[in-house]
Amino acid sequence: MQKRTQGQDDTEIRPRQVQPEGHIGMLRSMLRYVQLPWLMQQYPRILVFALYNFVCGFFSIGLMATVAVILHSPFIFPSLGPTAFHYFSRQTAPSASPRNAIIGHLIGTVAGYFSLVVTGLTTAGPAIANGVTWPRVIAAALSLGLTAGLMILFRALHAPAGATTLIISLGILTQPWQLVVLMLAIILLTLQAIAINRLFGIPLPLWSPPAAPVKSVDGSDKG
Repeated sequence: MQKRTQGQDDTEIRPRQVQPEGHIGMLRSMLRYVQLPWLMQQYPRILVFALYNFVCGFFSIGLMATVAVILHSPFIFPSLGPTAFHYFSRQTAPSASPRNAIIGHLIGTVAGYFSLVVTGLTTAGPAIANGVTWPRVIAAALSLGLTAGLMILFRALHAPAGATTLIISLGILTQPWQLVVLMLAIILLTLQAIAINRLFGIPLPLWSPPAAPVKSVDGSDKG
């Protein structure tokens, strides 16, 4: 059994341990090479940004579609596409903030279903199969008008929500459980966008839009 002699330092009998800060430093150093701002300084900006949007769009919507297949639920629908585009190409724009996206789609969902109730179309089939009738015209116009007005009233501008409300008022998604899934899909996409953008060094806000216009990733000013 090894004995410690007088004056012998503890480090001489204990194995050296790697400090946690060393691991964190190594991880930060590795992540630097996938940070989008750094990549755009090393390579053509437009090509890097285009590739970034391709990868993010493919991964995010592919994951949503996979969830839809596994759960047999409408976790994928047309207005997710433009929302994803906002999240990955207009990160500093107010319309791309999680607050505006989630509240905007919620307004579109409520307005769309309200228009179905008013026109008595909650149990009717989709317009693409049954054709456009006068009640459907009223439902579509009312849903979009309400969505546009309420988004301005609540200061939650998010253009893709206009597609969401038409998806509902045109009868594509009409059941209450489908509308709950729709909103869950929006939240899941939002969480993906926050995680992906921040992993690659892009400051997508966690909730509210930036207080003042900031320089976007592609170099333009977006307020």
